[in-house]
Amino acid sequence: MKKILVTGAMGQIGSELVSTLREQYGTSNVIGSDLWQKDTEEGPFEIVDVTDEKAIYEAAKKHNVDTIMHLAALLSAKAEAAPRLAWDLNMGGLMNALEVARELDLQFFTPSSIGAFGPTTPKRSTPQDTVMRPTTMYGVNKVAGELLCDYYYYRYGVDTRGVRYPGLISYVTPPGGGTTDYAVEIYYEAVKNKQYTSYIAAGTYMDMMYMPDALNAIIKLMEANPERLVHRNAYNISAISAAPEDFANEIRKHIPEFELTYDVDPVRQQIAESWPDHIDSSAAEEEWGFVSEYDIDRMTADILAKLRME
Repeated sequence: MKKILVTGAMGQIGSELVSTLREQYGTSNVIGSDLWQKDTEEGPFEIVDVTDEKAIYEAAKKHNVDTIMHLAALLSAKAEAAPRLAWDLNMGGLMNALEVARELDLQFFTPSSIGAFGPTTPKRSTPQDTVMRPTTMYGVNKVAGELLCDYYYYRYGVDTRGVRYPGLISYVTPPGGGTTDYAVEIYYEAVKNKQYTSYIAAGTYMDMMYMPDALNAIIKLMEANPERLVHRNAYNISAISAAPEDFANEIRKHIPEFELTYDVDPVRQQIAESWPDHIDSSAAEEEWGFVSEYDIDRMTADILAKLRME
């Protein structure tokens, strides 16, 4: 990677990924793009609607990029509320970005998700290769996206790569409509109000990951030797398996008076119950050296310290 176009750059992953990439590859070599732009944005940026293939092509051509990191998407809970929009944006946008990568011979990254799994998938130590029958539009999009990226690699030779993200936790960017957003909100509310009402029920375990690990995984995978990559577009990666009470217990080590209550959202709870408790990351570890640095204890200490500084 020498020059990178990031779509969805204003989203939860994109906003932090652009900064991280610019630190590593240079500000002028990372071009952010989205439907809108922050007034404080520093570095090259293009207004791009990913449902417009020509707009992606022109941005990539203008900046002579060699890599597209395609992050623009509607997340799980919002996708259930607007399934047709989710299909048009998630699949149409991905197809457009892949076509540009094919036409310009670019390296390509897009994330999949544990949402690609479904209720019939093994929930414990979920294998890299397993049953994938999701019951959400977001999950359907992610399975189709994995297959589409495989197709562009095998049919056209596009160097496509991707990971299956668990729920991502960050103190930098507000939640964006995902099922695991409670694990972000709980920290904000702990610092602000010393209490939180969870829309996910007690005892509901899901895979999670702190954003620094998620960003490092992208860079490590994209720089990996392509000859070692077997699964390419769907690597399981995981760091933390936790339920709401686990986050509360960790928070109480720093804020003893913190209180957790529940008001379960049936839609997001149903989505959560269809996902694995913990997935097996061994393929990513073996093929490109994936490793996570943050467990729930270290992550909690870091997030609370950073939020208290704001």
